[in-house]
Amino acid sequence: MKVISLFSGCGGLDLGFERAGFDIPVANEFDKTIWATFKANHPKSHLIEGDVRQIAKADIEPFIDGEVDGIIGGPPCQSWSEAGALRGIEDARGQLFFDYIRILKDFQPKFFLAENVSGMLANRHSEAVKNILNLFDEAGYDVSLNLVNAKDYGVAEERKRVFYIGFKKEWKMKFQFPHGSTEDDEKKITLRDIIWDLQDTAVPAGPQNRHNPEAVNNNEYFTGEFSPIFMSRNRVKSWDEQAYTVQASGRQCQLHPQAPKMVKVGKDECRFVQGQEHLYRRMTIREVARIQGFPDDFQFIYENTNDAYKMIGNAVPVNLAYEIACEIKKVIAAHEGVDSLE
Repeated sequence: MKVISLFSGCGGLDLGFERAGFDIPVANEFDKTIWATFKANHPKSHLIEGDVRQIAKADIEPFIDGEVDGIIGGPPCQSWSEAGALRGIEDARGQLFFDYIRILKDFQPKFFLAENVSGMLANRHSEAVKNILNLFDEAGYDVSLNLVNAKDYGVAEERKRVFYIGFKKEWKMKFQFPHGSTEDDEKKITLRDIIWDLQDTAVPAGPQNRHNPEAVNNNEYFTGEFSPIFMSRNRVKSWDEQAYTVQASGRQCQLHPQAPKMVKVGKDECRFVQGQEHLYRRMTIREVARIQGFPDDFQFIYENTNDAYKMIGNAVPVNLAYEIACEIKKVIAAHEGVDSLE
């Protein structure tokens, strides 16, 4: 089955769908610092480099042989983020949802998936969300809106995200979001399970947080001062917990579980445990990549380490994408009256 990927980033969502058996012949990404990484890891996908607002149906069609089965992607989330200004659809980035819907209407695939941050469900965005749902409806799709946590889907991370998933109206069905493989607490994956073996080979980034050539497979961490905002709360999870949400920033990256949890000394102030300061370092690029579910053979290509943290932090966790893709595949197979889709 053929899928178009929009707002692809480095391709976490794409990788999950590929593992589930989907083909992604064409993708699009605006950020030039990501292009080399996407191309290195998705050689079967043609990457259209540039602004989605400038991309027409005719730009995509040459790379599609036959019909389009689905469109997937996560329109940029900063304008909806709880950590940001919550400008939502009023922000130019929030309006990229309209371009997603424009391309959806152009191709009319069997299904679509659009991912975004949980902050878009804030009360102040309720009218904007209703508007988006209406636009999907007008485009010809029955849509389910789901808020899920990645830790329930085989991911060692507390990460709440919203998924709009729609199927063509003539199918007369509403997608039931799957229960996750690690929904039960005893099945949860921990930091110990995921990154324990990386701690002894971690090295600091080079000068000015450039890539350190001594780092083995991107196992390098961002260095520098911690801001007052960073120090306002604990940034350490223990080995037997799930990570905090991976941030799209080296400076704001959470700390490695080798350190004890930070001590709260004021309403918005935490400190490192006295005498243990040397244990507090940010997680490495490879550690946060593991948390997001990227395999060790996934190549991150960058000069500035912050670019690597950004592309990883903006990705959809791979196994979350995989479990959703498998459920979508089952729905299509059932509708088409076959046991499975290869």
